[in-house]
Order: sequence, then structure tokens, then C-alpha cells
Amino acid sequence: MSHDGVGTRPGRGSVMRAAAFLTAGVLALPVLSGCSDPDPAGKPLAGQDIAPAARARIADGGTLRWAVDSVPETLNTFQSDADTTTSRIAQATLPSMYRLDESGRPERNEAYLESAKVVETEPKQVVLYKLDQQAVWSDGREIGAADFAAQWRALSGKDSAYWTARNAGYDRIQKIERGDNDLEVRVTFARSYADWQSLFSPLYPKEVMGTPDSFNDGARRKLKVSAGPFTVRKIDRKGDEIRLTRNPRWWGEPAKLNEIVLRAVPRDERAAELAAGRLDLADVDPAAARRIAIAAPRPKNPSASPSGTPLMGPDLRKLTPVQRKDKERFHGFEVRKSLEPAYTQLALNGGGDGPLADERVRRAVARALDREKIAETVLRPLGLPTEPVGSHLALSGQAAYADNSGAVGGQDTAEAQALLADAGWVPGGPVKEKKKGEKAAGSEADRTGKKEEGKEKEKGSEAKTDKRSDDGTYIVGEDNKGADEQDSRPLAQDGKQYGGKQLSGGAPGAYAPQGTAAPAAATRQLAKDGKALTLRFVVPDGEGSGTLRTVADRIGHMLKRVGIRTEITKVSDESYFKDHIASGQYDLALYSWPASAFPATDARPIYAKPVPAADGSLNVEQNYTRVGTDQVDQLFEQAVSTLDESESRSLIRKADSRIWAAAGSIPLYQRPQLTAARTNLANAGAFGFGTPVFEDMGFLKKGAAGQPAPTAS
Repeated sequence: MSHDGVGTRPGRGSVMRAAAFLTAGVLALPVLSGCSDPDPAGKPLAGQDIAPAARARIADGGTLRWAVDSVPETLNTFQSDADTTTSRIAQATLPSMYRLDESGRPERNEAYLESAKVVETEPKQVVLYKLDQQAVWSDGREIGAADFAAQWRALSGKDSAYWTARNAGYDRIQKIERGDNDLEVRVTFARSYADWQSLFSPLYPKEVMGTPDSFNDGARRKLKVSAGPFTVRKIDRKGDEIRLTRNPRWWGEPAKLNEIVLRAVPRDERAAELAAGRLDLADVDPAAARRIAIAAPRPKNPSASPSGTPLMGPDLRKLTPVQRKDKERFHGFEVRKSLEPAYTQLALNGGGDGPLADERVRRAVARALDREKIAETVLRPLGLPTEPVGSHLALSGQAAYADNSGAVGGQDTAEAQALLADAGWVPGGPVKEKKKGEKAAGSEADRTGKKEEGKEKEKGSEAKTDKRSDDGTYIVGEDNKGADEQDSRPLAQDGKQYGGKQLSGGAPGAYAPQGTAAPAAATRQLAKDGKALTLRFVVPDGEGSGTLRTVADRIGHMLKRVGIRTEITKVSDESYFKDHIASGQYDLALYSWPASAFPATDARPIYAKPVPAADGSLNVEQNYTRVGTDQVDQLFEQAVSTLDESESRSLIRKADSRIWAAAGSIPLYQRPQLTAARTNLANAGAFGFGTPVFEDMGFLKKGAAGQPAPTAS
């Protein structure tokens, strides 16, 4: 749901919310003044960590070599195969009417806009944009109404010849016309639109948006015309890099860097590339971050870090031989850390006729979880704030944020057991002996698991389960360690990108060996109608997904305390989302959504009530939990249609409370953001919510740092 293309919702289309983590692509309205009550939005849990420096301290020139996940298939962010690198390039090279500040709220981009405001509300909403008089495309043409109109027509959804991934907001526009002069653009809406600030960011030239052919193909492999501090000089697909160079027609503060080279480097290779001096900036996994942190100077006051824990752990008075070597390898680098504008959630599949179709069972799962302990497990070792996420629709600091988790309630074992009993699940009930291969009570997807597993075998990535019971599945909690002992394990982590979703990994957990019998004192199994209450918990099996597996294991132990068993089923990274999450082949799963400054627009497809399609299938949009209500849909529509900012925020918060109460998904923790950077690189690193300011990035002058700035490569 990221306005800036960060993370996992292809919302506003499949770009931003390609599913929770496949590319994963923000509500921010001014804080209401004059209120006596504290603002529930609060502040971001962690700020940017970008080594800020005044431009006067930054040297002119140099090349920044920046690791990215891929060389994108398209440079058009409005196409379905756009990814996070597409968005990063757009931020550096194209106009954006609004950008996000450090709190994840939209602010006017002064380089392009002198002003933008609603000038009429009756009979129609009219927004008047006044463009900067120096704003021109790289071919010298002024940015104007023709560009706005071409983008609206392409994204309105009225012409199917345009292969667009999203049209939210643009489909509410009635007309676009020139104002009193060439610098004014009047946008008239057929229906009121609260999130109008989300539009035209980025803005493409009419040469790209003007015809279906130019939209579909013109900006896939090159961007002939741009209007940012940088332009696209070259895309080298064989060499896996994109070269951006200063835009000579840029009218704002000139870029400090000569070039930015975006290099596609797999995450597990980034530490080696940094050590070899072939990268200057790279998001890294926690394991690599700890290695790099050894080379950086130790903080004089470790307790000043957000959680009182430095990244590399307890003070090391003596380094091992490997650590001494790392200290030499990574000399000149440091780790900058924040929290991503995205959160990891537990998804509960309420589709079909399995146990989770019953809201009482879903609420029981929610009441069984200790979300504080889960957040601490992932974030405390990194020295990051461990507060659980309290909203589905915004993160702390954003205007729409409020902790609405009280709608479902906190951890309460007795209440969870009471909900399960009310739903008919009783301990020690008679259980029909299962036939070989038959699943326990679960979703409809579980009962078709045989077919799914067969598909995995054909792909050479057979779905796997740990610790076998008599029917060949791993039952979480049925080992020789108590749940409390399991929860105390330290967590080592790695990182992996799932489409747009950053997944941190680590120790897969202390799974019992095959054949280990369940302890005699285990919580009695719940059953109903002769079937045991066992939920299929699907997790990815890749090396970078250890944290998800550890979190899943600990969730399983928490559920065991209330009588719910879980079967951990590991599947290949490639099939995790496509073949399981999106298709509903799971009961429980972990994946992430980015936060949005415009949740009324971006989050609606994620929580919309599924509806039957004409062909008899179920249209779930991006609601992969298949849990939705008419009331939530109505609240989203009201929030996006009112121009009263306070009322819109209130409606969003009400919608979030209803989403919590339905218990289709349980937000857990904000994802960590760890970035390795040269110590003399300024205004770049862990950006948090904020949009990068590319023209201010650069290497400190020799007198301002211990190292000279690297020359262009």
C-alpha cells in the first residue's frame, strides 16, 4: 500500500499490492488542530537513519553504487509487472506532485507544485494545481495540463486497450482542463475523492500516456523523456544494472552525484559485494548487518538505542578470528536502521467451510496470541522498537493511525477457550480415526492439499512438513520442550524479498525429530463432529525465511495453550504466494502489507468483501483471507468520498476496528529496515517512511569524513 512503491500491496493495482509481498504498491491528512485529546496517530516508532548533512558539506560528483533486487521489466509504474526498482527509478526521474515525509504523510513537492488545493466542492469537487514555472521535461517542453489529461485517460479504466494495473482515483475524474494560464491545471471529479493527493505521483509525459501503444510498450525498456534530478542513461540487462545520470534541465537544487548505478544483487551476495568495494549502499539481512556492525565504531552509550540493545548484541571485548576479519573487510561501512513502512501479519483463511470460517474461532486465535512477545522476538535483537502494530490501515505516526486492537482484545487464554467452547470445540471429544492422507479439520483448501502437494512435486519443490505424527504431519507444540522454553530461544535472521515483501529469516526453530512422542501433559486436543481442531500453517522453506518459520512455530505454541494444534507445512518460495496464499490453500500464513498514506484507496481491495463473479468463482480482489463485511465496505466508500479530513480519518479508524473484530488478519510487527552504507555517504540509508531526496545524496567532503569520496566507476 505504499504511495512510493515500497513493499507489498499491489493496491491502486497489482503494482503496490501484488500480494502481500510479491511487490508487494499511503492516508495522511493534516493533524486536526485545536483538539484537547492527544492525537492517537502518535509518532513513528523509529525515524529515518540516513546520516543527514547540509549540501555544503557534500562533495560535487561521484557515483553511488546502490544494490536493488532486480532490473525491472518495465519503467512504467502503472503496469502489473512493475516492481520496487521501477518505483525507485520513477522517484529519481519523474515528477511527483506529493511525496511522503518522515511520518508517512503526503507533503507538497515544491519542485513541481507552487500550490494544490480544492477550490470547489459544489456541484463538483475541483482541484487546482499551480505548477512551478520552471518545471520542464528533459526535452524542454513545459509540464502542463496535456500531461495530466493523458495520464487520466490512460488510467481511467474506460479504454481496455491500455494495459493498466490500477485506476483507483483516476476513475473518479470527470475532466481535466487548462486553468487561467499554462501553469494551471483544473481537475474536476465526477465523484468526490478524499485521496486526490495520491494522483499524478508519478506523472508521466503525454508521449508515454498518450496512446495505448506508447503506454503499453513505450516506457517498458527506456524512458526517453523525464523530469527529475536524474535521467535514465542506460539499462544494461546483461550486466544487471541501471545507470542514472544528472539531468541538465533540472531546475531544482542540482544533484550532488554525477551518477547513480542501481545494481541487481541477490541479498545473500550483498555482504560480499560490499566487502569487495563494489557497492556503497545496500539493504541487508540481519545476519549481514551484524557482521558489518562489528567494523563500525561502538556507540558510547548503547542504552541510547531505541530498545537499549545495540545491533551486534552484547559488548564484545574479544573478537573471534572471523569477526576480526570482518572488521577489516567492512572498514568504512556502517549499518543504518529503521522500521519499514510495512508490517507482518498473521492471515486467517476464513473462506470455505473450515474452522476459521467461524468468526469465534478466528477471534479465539487472536486472543491466544501474545503479540508483544512476537514483536520482541523479531525486533529486540536488532535494537529496534518492539511495539506491536495496532492498525491494519496505517502505522504509528501516520494521520489515520490509532491502536484499534481492543476491538478483538488482548491475549487471554480463558477467553480464547470460551470462544472455542461456544463454537462447539470441546477438549477430549471423540475423534474419528482418519484415513491415510485425510486432513484434520481445516479449510477447504486443506482438504484439497493432496492435489496441491502433487503440483509441488512436479515442480521439484515438494511441500514439506516437520515432526511427523501418526498421519505424517508436524504438530506444533508436540515436542519435548515447553512453550515457554521455546519462546525464549534467540533469533538469528536473514532477509529475503518476496515480490515486494521483505521477509527476515533466521533459525528455523527447534523442531522435534521424527518419531518424538507428544508429552503426556500436552493440552487436550479440541474436537467437533469427530474432527480434531488442527490448522494448516503454510510457511516458505527458503534460507531467508527462517524468521517466518520461527514466528510460526511460536504462534503454534501459543495456540496449543488453548487447545488448537497447527501443522507446519513448508512450501517452496516460488509457490508460497501464488499457489497457496492467493489461491486459498492454507489456514494460517504470514505475509506483509506496506502502509499507505491513502488507506481509503489502497487498503479497500485488501479488506473488501469477496463477491461471486459471473463465472461462478469468488472475486476476492486482494483479500486473501476471504473475510469481509458490508459495513467495512461502506466505511471505506464513505471515507474516500468525504472531503472533511477529520471525518475521513474517523471513518478509516472505524473501518479498522471492524476489521480487527472480524479477525481475518492479525497485525504483528513493523518490519525492520537495515541498510549498509559507506560512513561518508550522506542523506541515504534507512529511509523509513520518507521519500528519498536524490539531489541531496552524496559523499562528504574530505574534511568532513575520514575517507575520500569514491570516484565514478
